[in-house]
Amino acid sequence: MAQERTHYEVLGISRTATPADIKSAYRRAARATHPDHGGDPAEFRLVSLAYQTLSDAGARARYDRSYGGTSAYARPSSDAGASYRSTAEPAERRRPSATDPTRFVPAFEDGRVPVLEKATAERRIHGAPRKRGIFGAQARLAREARTVQLIAGQVLEVLPAARLVNGLHSPADNGHLDHAVLAGYRLALVDSMLLPRGVYRWDGQTLLRDGKAIAPPRLAPAVRRMQELFPELNVTGWTVIHSPDGNLHEPVIDYGRGADPSSAAGVHVVNAANLVRELKMFLGTGPSPNVVDVPGLARLLGGMY
Repeated sequence: MAQERTHYEVLGISRTATPADIKSAYRRAARATHPDHGGDPAEFRLVSLAYQTLSDAGARARYDRSYGGTSAYARPSSDAGASYRSTAEPAERRRPSATDPTRFVPAFEDGRVPVLEKATAERRIHGAPRKRGIFGAQARLAREARTVQLIAGQVLEVLPAARLVNGLHSPADNGHLDHAVLAGYRLALVDSMLLPRGVYRWDGQTLLRDGKAIAPPRLAPAVRRMQELFPELNVTGWTVIHSPDGNLHEPVIDYGRGADPSSAAGVHVVNAANLVRELKMFLGTGPSPNVVDVPGLARLLGGMY
């Protein structure tokens, strides 16, 4: 019978690895094993658990004591051994569905100190639009509230494992991110605008209204930075344009040549109806859409302002 690998072996590092070594090895392993890039979901779960344990000094010390320096767990009854076994189950025979029972990874188990309280992880919506500054605050709060209502009513209702986090600091600058939606190992960043009727065109870099340029939220740098910070996730951004009368299908946006999201750092510009459709497609068709990534959710909540 093959021995179970240690967390160090999963990440390909020695027991004397520094925190920087652990973080670097995790990023490499996460990219190589992420299911969105053809990796093995079971192996990806082991990589995520290894990093969660070894990146925390206290958890690492307890883990090191639990297996006594061997290449397998010396104490199967320990919390570390139990958590390893809980995530090392064979890969599912069929692809998980977004409507399958919600799973928390790692699972909440007696005797383990979670990175996030279970009641918090079970909550579907976190935070709310908050006032920032004094100019245009009411208009911004109104459009953000409209986006929250849209995502909560038409996306979260069909994706039970999805979690909506509102009001984050942007890791790319001193600005803010309106919303983030996490489901499985996919993360959608959403900013919003409220604009008058007109003929809109998005070419992947510039938003035009009636032929005149309008600057949408600078979401691309945040998408790139979040992808660096969350290498285990597939991160994509959306800017949703709301119409003044609440029509979800307005405005109609023409997509010019070059509007392929890959050419704009993974950013889409859409009306409300298309936001709902594309979020459900993106989040609901990932490799594990029924999973709540507890460490990922905890990090997002830590970034709220």
